Amino acid sequence: MKTVPLFKVTIPDHSYWRSQINCQNACPVHTDARGYVRAIASGDFELAYLIARGPNPLASICGRICGAPCEAACRRSSVDRPIGIRPLKRFAAGHSGPEVWETKGDYFGDWLKERIIPQLCQSRDELLWLIRRSGEPLSRPLKVAIIGSGPAGLACAHDLALLGINPVILEMEPVPAGMLYVGVPEYRLPRDVIRAEVSVIESLGVEIQCGVEVGKDVTFDSLQSEYDATVIAVGAKRSRGLPLPGVQGPGVMGGVDFLRDVALRNPLELGANVVVIGGGNVAYDVGRTVLRQAYFDMARTAVRQPRVHEVHLCCLESLMEMPADDVEIIEGAEEGIALHNSFGPKEIVRDGQGRVTGVTFQKVLRVYDENKKFAPLFDSSSLTTIECDTVLIAVGQSTDLSFIDPARHGVAISERGIPVVEQSTLAGAARGVFFAGDVAHGPGLMIHAIASGKKAARSVYEYLTGQSIEPKTLEFHLELPNYKRETGYERIARIDIPASDPKERVRRQDICVESGYSEPMARTEASRCLDCGVNTIFDSDKCVLCGGCAEVCPTLCLRLVSIENLEQDDGMHRAVESVSVRPGEPISAIIKDEERCIRCACCAQRCPTGAITMERFCFRESWP
Repeated sequence: MKTVPLFKVTIPDHSYWRSQINCQNACPVHTDARGYVRAIASGDFELAYLIARGPNPLASICGRICGAPCEAACRRSSVDRPIGIRPLKRFAAGHSGPEVWETKGDYFGDWLKERIIPQLCQSRDELLWLIRRSGEPLSRPLKVAIIGSGPAGLACAHDLALLGINPVILEMEPVPAGMLYVGVPEYRLPRDVIRAEVSVIESLGVEIQCGVEVGKDVTFDSLQSEYDATVIAVGAKRSRGLPLPGVQGPGVMGGVDFLRDVALRNPLELGANVVVIGGGNVAYDVGRTVLRQAYFDMARTAVRQPRVHEVHLCCLESLMEMPADDVEIIEGAEEGIALHNSFGPKEIVRDGQGRVTGVTFQKVLRVYDENKKFAPLFDSSSLTTIECDTVLIAVGQSTDLSFIDPARHGVAISERGIPVVEQSTLAGAARGVFFAGDVAHGPGLMIHAIASGKKAARSVYEYLTGQSIEPKTLEFHLELPNYKRETGYERIARIDIPASDPKERVRRQDICVESGYSEPMARTEASRCLDCGVNTIFDSDKCVLCGGCAEVCPTLCLRLVSIENLEQDDGMHRAVESVSVRPGEPISAIIKDEERCIRCACCAQRCPTGAITMERFCFRESWP
């Protein structure tokens, strides 16, 4: 952390104060997580949803499955454990989001117009709606084709619609939402939540055409000629294979392909014993979905299949190295996943009729070299064979751009099959062609795909109109004379997200693992927030360096030092005060460790001269 002076100044250091709100600073779309968490703590649940929804058109979905970089950055983790930011977003959406309001009267009429649209006008990206209402009218309607209806495509279409441009999404699957629908299991993301979020976006004028595959049903040439611009947001939907003996043939399937068949209720042929190869979240999605097939109502598929007895998940990594989230590993174990670490697949074993009978693994000595590069090393003399009749491979995903002819379409694609994209604009080599989401950046979190789709929308708008719409940061600064916190908030332990019983949830695909916070639980968990937008401000004209603030600080984040020692400080503190009581005396300073401050206001209450005030800094992006 940098060391900066913090005196009463007219123009504060925006970047410094903004970086102190760790959750908002870490969010790719800059959602004010602190804002909606504190709104929940105060009991204003609709305001909490509106704050979460402002910059994020898929807030309800994010409340279920977001990777939550905001939570990983949460300063509360320096005290004990981070705030449950994602489940709190789910709570707010469950109270006031579209999945609730669509069953309570005219959601798309009254509530959308009276509550959502005004909020969009006031929040960071969605002030663009004003352009549609008060800006110069476009000379003719502009149409943009968006290939793919995943999070990047939906976010791009949402913002383009607010800009007065007509987006048309082309989706190859029979249902919208791309991998959100066919790649995320129903036990993690209910289908009614997806439908509600998509319906809101459609209500803004977005057209979604399902069952349309570019390169088969329509050509990319026709899109380039019929539309003013094209955004490619096809994601990474193709399963990566493994060059193993025996991998070709029945009984072996890509993990993503398996999830798609389950989501679309396609007939499946699973054996009684299944091996899943992979150690990430998708591998656990596959394995845990396999378990649920043992109880699946086969009357829906017209195919009789044996009950799944065992699911083995085998990966190169040790338990500590696994990329899967801890919660996936824990819940998978609760449900009966048999985990095998440091297992490297060597061969898929088949019998004389070509049927899979097992997978032979070799012991993994290491996964990464001394430079932390992927360079697995095996002990080929230490072999283990796990008997099975089905193998599902979930070791990564890739993008399918086979509908593009680089020479004819002018789209540059690297030797690795990755499009060449200008990252600042997401524009491809061909005029009017843009990329968004995983196809532009590689596989990442859903929230990164949403941010990419919104960025692509801004670039498309500038390309079509010549008008740049870069945001400016607005700061809201408020002194809090009566600031106080919930009693004992610093001692409240994190409330774990309630989950359904493992034995019951594996019996049905549509039983959500997380049952979510109740209202008392949500308010209690939200009260743990350190409210990092609140800061201690020191007035050098009033401070007498009595040291009372440092004495009462419960986390010892304040310290008095001489100027000489300040120069030798380790850089982890911020100089907040520098005062000489009488001319000629040595100058001393108060320094503060921002990471340890819990915003308790003990220092302000103890100060005998009123030199310390508690003040709130809020940041929002405005579109001039």
